[in-house]
Amino acid sequence: MKVAILGYGNIGKAAEQAVLAAPDMELAGIYHHDDCLSCMAGNIDVMLVCTPTREVRTFAAVLASRGICTVDSFDIHGQIWSLREAMDAVCKTNKTVSILSAGWDPGTDSMVRALLQAMAPKGLTYTNFGPGRSMGHTVAAKAIPGVKNALSMTIPLGTGIHRRMVYIELEEGADFKTVEAALLADDYFAHDETHVIPVDSVDALNNVAHGVNLVRSGVSGATHNQRFEFNMEINNPALTGQVMVSCARAAVRMRDRGEFGAKTMIELRPIDLLPGTTEENVKALV
Repeated sequence: MKVAILGYGNIGKAAEQAVLAAPDMELAGIYHHDDCLSCMAGNIDVMLVCTPTREVRTFAAVLASRGICTVDSFDIHGQIWSLREAMDAVCKTNKTVSILSAGWDPGTDSMVRALLQAMAPKGLTYTNFGPGRSMGHTVAAKAIPGVKNALSMTIPLGTGIHRRMVYIELEEGADFKTVEAALLADDYFAHDETHVIPVDSVDALNNVAHGVNLVRSGVSGATHNQRFEFNMEINNPALTGQVMVSCARAAVRMRDRGEFGAKTMIELRPIDLLPGTTEENVKALV
């Protein structure tokens, strides 16, 4: 599978490592934001769109319209369905596949939540992130006018409630109160308790560690008190890049079966994410 990467930030670099480690993939190229999309070679099976979330829709649609499968890590939960609808139409018209929101949340955590709900259909699930650096929130903070550098840390408060601690380095002459007001109004931060703290150096604080604690308590049939817990501690960009590469494999397999369109990770066949044959994976994992 010939896999290329668009965007070479933290996720793009991690995705490059995962492609090079994959036994069934070849790195077909790395493209930066200022590269002209029209210059991209047609000899690409799938493009990993490792751009900031708010640029995904534009790039993915252009690539899909040229018959290239795409995988992205779009992470604004409330906008995923509208993106799926838009991309689904483009992909079906151009006989390609787009896998959206391929990361760990949304992404693999979404698959875990779906599985746990199947195991206990009635109940409550709480997803508690961190403590750790949120890449999407950090990128959003960096985009605020007057911000030279930023770090957004997610602090879990329990029952799916989170605090955002945003450390910012100001551009020379920028007014902190103006920057703070713009950041707090951004959709990434407007729905959580958020604290904005000015610092001299963000690099002195930076750490890409993250994690999740996902808990479901519910009912299986008529039996109550079923409790499930999933935990992980991770390097955030490394896991995101790896999941995107696994989804690239699924996208190519779906394309080759003629299953065109846009999908989220909970709609995928898990076996399509893995290298090797169906027989090998069934014997090893079932």
